Amino acid sequence: MGEAIIIDEPAAPSEAESEILQVVWSEQPCSVKIVHDAIRERRDVGYTTVLKQLQRMHDKGLVAREPGDGKSFLYFATQPAAETRTRLVDRLVRNVFGDNMNDLVMHALGKARVSAGDIDEIKAFIAELEARGGKDNDQ
Repeated sequence: MGEAIIIDEPAAPSEAESEILQVVWSEQPCSVKIVHDAIRERRDVGYTTVLKQLQRMHDKGLVAREPGDGKSFLYFATQPAAETRTRLVDRLVRNVFGDNMNDLVMHALGKARVSAGDIDEIKAFIAELEARGGKDNDQ
């Protein structure tokens, strides 16, 4: 019998890294300046803080980079947004809700402001799930 092959799961981003990834996914490839400017619209953060975080994310394999103008780099995500979000939700469900997806959904809907339009979208999604027999298609 052959040896088992172990495939490392890509690192799950922290909260700060997730905030940076939101910018990178929408603007990639992008400079530190672009990321910094986007985050500064929401909160006060230093340029060097964003730069250091992107360097750490590069070391963790969350982003890759290519040479930009001068000595700068352009950053892009190594994993698609949907894949990363799935990993984060799976970790949340496992660690916080004891692998019970129903508890997560009920908690989220019970705490959020849900509009009539949101409810209609949720109903349509549930109808689609029921039509597929509840099977996941990695949306």
